[in-house]
Amino acid sequence: MSLGGLPSDLRTRVDRTFAALEGRGVHPLFAMDRREALATVLGLIPKGSGVAHGTSTTLLEIGFIDALKRADSGYRYMNAEWQAEADSAKRGRLRGRLSLESDFFLGSVQALTETGVAIGCDASGSRQAFYTFGPPHVIWVAGVNKLVPDVDAGVRRAREVALPQEDLRMRTAGAAGSFVGKMVFYERERPGRITLVLVRENLGF
Repeated sequence: MSLGGLPSDLRTRVDRTFAALEGRGVHPLFAMDRREALATVLGLIPKGSGVAHGTSTTLLEIGFIDALKRADSGYRYMNAEWQAEADSAKRGRLRGRLSLESDFFLGSVQALTETGVAIGCDASGSRQAFYTFGPPHVIWVAGVNKLVPDVDAGVRRAREVALPQEDLRMRTAGAAGSFVGKMVFYERERPGRITLVLVRENLGF
């Protein structure tokens, strides 16, 4: 990983954030753009793995979900399995079981602090559940727009930047909107479980 092409101020922020993340057990990687991010993520997941993900504009933007949907992807795409269930109650239970049993669970977070704390939030907590427990490997993909100085700034970003955009996305799609139902502060993880791919682009909310 080389940060040599970054402006000095951004390089300093990324270096500081990555050092803090490593100290908390999260392994950080850097990608210069969404194409490199997709290649990096796919390179982390062995063929034949069971892969699940939460709702994520970032994963859509880098092309990861389209890659999983390909018939020749080489992965067991577990979201497609629970989405095929017509009964809503059964679908919810199947989603939980398959996500828990996945080899890799992917998504993003709403803020990354330069002190190494990641902040994730959801209305239901469905993504946070599997970030915190279950799958042996978790991969977060986030744009540099999610970098913030500290936890206070991260909470503000989650509530004042990410939430309004997610609420608008859901309402535009015909849903009831969104709210912060669960907010989780990721302060420490056992090394080897969570990998962060930080992308030098503004991605997601």
